[in-house]
Amino acid sequence: MSEFANERLSALHSLVEQELLSQLKVRIVGEGEPVDIIAVPSRWQLVGKGNYAVVVEHPEFPGVVVKVYAEADNECSEEAAVYRALGEHPAFSRCYLSGERYLLLKKLNGVTLYDCVIRGLRVEKQVFIDVEAALEYARLRGLYPHDVHGKNLMMYEGRGYVVDISDFYINDDCRMWSDLKKAYERIYLKTLYKLPIPVPAWVLDLVRKGYRAYRKRPRSQVAK
Repeated sequence: MSEFANERLSALHSLVEQELLSQLKVRIVGEGEPVDIIAVPSRWQLVGKGNYAVVVEHPEFPGVVVKVYAEADNECSEEAAVYRALGEHPAFSRCYLSGERYLLLKKLNGVTLYDCVIRGLRVEKQVFIDVEAALEYARLRGLYPHDVHGKNLMMYEGRGYVVDISDFYINDDCRMWSDLKKAYERIYLKTLYKLPIPVPAWVLDLVRKGYRAYRKRPRSQVAK
């Protein structure tokens, strides 16, 4: 908690409880789709959104973001527990404080790998090396890297970071990371790495939906 004095955390905590939670309106759309944002308080800025939560920041509190779940359930407490298990690691964020459906997190700077492809930015090999090391660290802490894909990974100054660890408590066989590595090594390094050009978002969306359909097939039908 050294980055933020107790007074600043207390002030932000009060702002979240008294203003953000009452004015922020988000709605869960459906499986695999980002939440629908209905309203964001005027002084808050949207940083990103996922299937069950949004991330916002306040200009008076640089370096920290607030992740707010659309609904109050066990997901928020599970994510807080994951952060406690992780401790401190340079490739992960930190959780300073948590509530019933929100977390105050250290802000990670950079561009997601998904946006790198859209913008035509070269994704360096070191990013994958860093992420692999971070995920191995998480495994050693008793966690299970899950839902590790291009929107949940970030590149900053050529290094790799893991943005979303909310599902690291789920003990199942998630192959997203191994599949992403294969795609990077077998396709990306031979094409867009050599000649980085912007790829339309609709193309990546088709790839995403195709991958989801592929992974939903019975295991016996999926090529090894």
